[in-house]
Amino acid sequence: MGGGDASGAGAPDAPEAQEQKRAAAAAYDYEGDARWADYWSNVLVPPHLAAKPEVVAHFRRKFYQRFVDRDLVVEPMASTGSTQPSRPDVRSSPPASSEGVRARSTGSSSRSAAPPPPQTNTAANPLRFDARTILFSINAWVLVVAGLGMLPILPKHLADRACKLSLLGTVLSSGYSLYSTYGKPSALNMPAIQGWLQSVLGAKDFIHLMFSLLLVTSQLHLKISALPVFCWALDHVARFLRRNFAHSSFYRGYLEEPCLWVETNNTTISLLSSNAELALGFLMIISLFSWRRNIIQTFMYWNVLKMMYRAPATSSYHQSAWAKIGRTVNPYIHRYAPFLETPISAVQRWWLR
Repeated sequence: MGGGDASGAGAPDAPEAQEQKRAAAAAYDYEGDARWADYWSNVLVPPHLAAKPEVVAHFRRKFYQRFVDRDLVVEPMASTGSTQPSRPDVRSSPPASSEGVRARSTGSSSRSAAPPPPQTNTAANPLRFDARTILFSINAWVLVVAGLGMLPILPKHLADRACKLSLLGTVLSSGYSLYSTYGKPSALNMPAIQGWLQSVLGAKDFIHLMFSLLLVTSQLHLKISALPVFCWALDHVARFLRRNFAHSSFYRGYLEEPCLWVETNNTTISLLSSNAELALGFLMIISLFSWRRNIIQTFMYWNVLKMMYRAPATSSYHQSAWAKIGRTVNPYIHRYAPFLETPISAVQRWWLR
């Protein structure tokens, strides 16, 4: 009796606290947080649902719960087709299992003999054969191969082959992710293809696909091309392991700390990837003076860098890298090579156009 009174007295405070947390989550500056753009770009939401305010608000609350206030309770989204399965919440399984325990303790032999099968299958088999598992498998393979390709002790011909295989794996993973998220053009005619391209043009997976396609067909063999691929695969694998293997003893013993480090230093990893992408662009310009030069491929790669500079998922990291380059190089240009200011201004106008 006393316990019931105490819980009844404390009950009104919980909704008020949650209302305050929801208001804080709604007022949070998501556009000013670089992590939000990266988080939203990795949410698998069909295009016809991604524009709905309630869908965006739901995933913003989930972002706020994950990165700002873990005490915020995010209610399940109403039936919106395929949006709910795209972001499975690992914390939803323990309440289901506790309900099964309470059902068995009521004394009803018919209900206690049959635990709910959907939750049991989900807990027993975290590696279901679905789109997310296929993407995880490809990215895990890319992570290993790209890491081998960057090893300095590996012979050059093996390192070059490993880098090409990692780029090919990124082509497969990003292409499959685009297909599972956006589908294919509704018809094989120019208006349908143009509409489909406009919907995927700013997606991170499309940028990764263009990056990998250009480099996997290039005659240049640069180890630095495996570094962005390695960073992308590392982030994907770490997020998948934290979502699906949080209760595994092997994960807790060996993988939890590395995955937590990757999630904590996500901004640093993204900046490292952006710097490597820019360095690769300058190396391709230098390669124009060698016998392996490819003017069209270099121009197309710099258009990919221009796309990365504008895309919401990568713009903050690339703009930061370019600002650092400008602060370092501009004083020397003004002092020692002022004649370069006119061509640099023309390139900047093309870049910002």
